[in-house]
Amino acid sequence: MCNLSIRRPYVAGSFYPSDSQRLRKALEDAFLHSYGPGKKPANGTRKRTIIGLIVPHAGYMFSGPGAAHAYYALSEENPPETAIIVSPNHTGLGTAVSMMGKGSWDTPLGRLQIDENLANDIFTSSGFIDFDESAHKYEHSIEVQLPFLQFLYGNDIKFIPITMGLQDLNSSKEVGEAIAKAVLTKNIVIIASTDLTHQETQESATRKDKLVLKAVESLDEVVLQDTVQRNKISMCGYGPVSVTIIASKILGATKAEILSYHTSGDITDDRNAVVGYASAKITRSVQ
Repeated sequence: MCNLSIRRPYVAGSFYPSDSQRLRKALEDAFLHSYGPGKKPANGTRKRTIIGLIVPHAGYMFSGPGAAHAYYALSEENPPETAIIVSPNHTGLGTAVSMMGKGSWDTPLGRLQIDENLANDIFTSSGFIDFDESAHKYEHSIEVQLPFLQFLYGNDIKFIPITMGLQDLNSSKEVGEAIAKAVLTKNIVIIASTDLTHQETQESATRKDKLVLKAVESLDEVVLQDTVQRNKISMCGYGPVSVTIIASKILGATKAEILSYHTSGDITDDRNAVVGYASAKITRSVQ
């Protein structure tokens, strides 16, 4: 496949700065923030243990420090060659599960190429995921991850964007198993892009989000889905998180660790209607 498609940034200038210098400063500030890791990314050389990450996707002012925790953990280890980013579909455009399988995405920091060969392998192993660019045109939840990856690795890393309109357990199993089958021998990381409870009080959001994070820590996609449904939790990316848990376990993951949690209310001091943001890493043991 040839690179015919170039996706232009849609939320640059709103979710994050559209100027490259200001964007780099915003990313640095996220790492150094009191809700962030408190240090700049490492140039790690440790063997890769991280298979999956869970990362929030709001404007950098709100969720950037939380996202920085996940990317700092990734920076401590040898870099992946490809990031498979799985997100919820906020726009309703496209098919049930939509992947962009060719071309590149622009950000103010440059252009990142889609891993076309691996995308085709995932498509072939699935029978459920469609190639559909329309689902990605206005979707912010993958776009906001790319500058973080560029801040760590420049434009060398490739990526694959997958957005889910259907997020139920069966759909998540289909996608997670397809990814795992396609990447068995590849140097990849799977990134689930999600925010947690939306527009509830700090007390309510924190209570519900703790239930979600407990399910993540147990690496149990069934409990996660049941928890979201039974408690009516407005977590937007429970499907992507389920996919990441499923694929990571097939690829040998044995542990999940919550790296950070805060809400928009912690940033703005308005705790009447907050959004929850968490980051986590899913790891395997490496000999």
